[in-house]
Amino acid sequence: MEDQAYQRLARHLDALPNGFPPTASGIERRLLAKLYTPEQADLAARLRLRLESPEQIAARTGLEFADVKPLLKTMARHGLIAVGRADKGLGYGALPFVVGIYEMQVGTIDGEMAQLFEDYYQQAFHQALTEQPPIHRVIPVGESLRTDIEIHPFENASDLLAGAAAWGVLDCICRKQKALIGDGCDHPLDVCLAMSHSPGAFDHNPTIRSLTRQEALATLHRAAEAGLVHSVSNAREGVGYVCNCCTCSCGVLRGLAELGLANVVARSAFVCQVDADLCTGCELCLERCQFGAMAFDGIVQVDSARCVGCGVCGLACPDHALTLWRRPEDEVKPPPATEAEWRLARAQSRGIDLHQVV
Repeated sequence: MEDQAYQRLARHLDALPNGFPPTASGIERRLLAKLYTPEQADLAARLRLRLESPEQIAARTGLEFADVKPLLKTMARHGLIAVGRADKGLGYGALPFVVGIYEMQVGTIDGEMAQLFEDYYQQAFHQALTEQPPIHRVIPVGESLRTDIEIHPFENASDLLAGAAAWGVLDCICRKQKALIGDGCDHPLDVCLAMSHSPGAFDHNPTIRSLTRQEALATLHRAAEAGLVHSVSNAREGVGYVCNCCTCSCGVLRGLAELGLANVVARSAFVCQVDADLCTGCELCLERCQFGAMAFDGIVQVDSARCVGCGVCGLACPDHALTLWRRPEDEVKPPPATEAEWRLARAQSRGIDLHQVV
């Protein structure tokens, strides 16, 4: 009976647009058993993406309200389901495994969970990274952009931060997970940024440390200086976080660098170009590029097909020879306008019926 609850939850998570691919070994069910009790798993498998009150959930599922409400509150507190304001007060809903449940475990992840996730990642989860549209999109380092080109607010990390009313920082779950299995990297840990339109949203959060806007901008700059790539959810509106990623630890970018998967992340609308008159051939940018997009032949050459337009290389150039230019219009695929639009496109790509989970 217990395993059946985890099977149902695993199938439910895979029915969400983000995906949660099954394995032959059942490692995904062991991972869920690490996080949920059987009773919690059974209830979580009945939740929809839209937020519902405990009364609505109990009525729809036929479960006892007295049993449902405390389970929902506990799961929400542990980051296992979504919670927020709904039509009738506080509402609860389904949360994807990534991005969602997994990232919310950054404060509690231990060695056992880290290894379970690694095993699942290698066996099956990387399959979810190949689905389109990608979960994440790259946004460029602002300092690398030409100053004489139009930049949309959704393309600029600083503008995204400026549009928020509250800011916070938390540890990177990916680098923490890799360190716990003995394969960590030297990139900074405390650089994942969260944003909210509600003032003071992170003031009492046990995992996210509240920041001022200036502190958030400083964290963004520190991440870029460390060679990390800014990435966000793949929609123009409603962006609530800025991940600062590396190909050595990031669950998304590892798919590209480690597993050789294409299109795991949506590139930005920009591409790096080299000023031949300024390039002195120091090759520092080759060391900084995480995507193998650069080579040296007298001066630095950029492979535009491999360049994701992150701009990290430009910060490493002491001669200011590298800048980001906007790609030709026919090479740019605009991100979906909203998360709802992204979900619909992703569901259609995967051939799943979104109405079953909304």
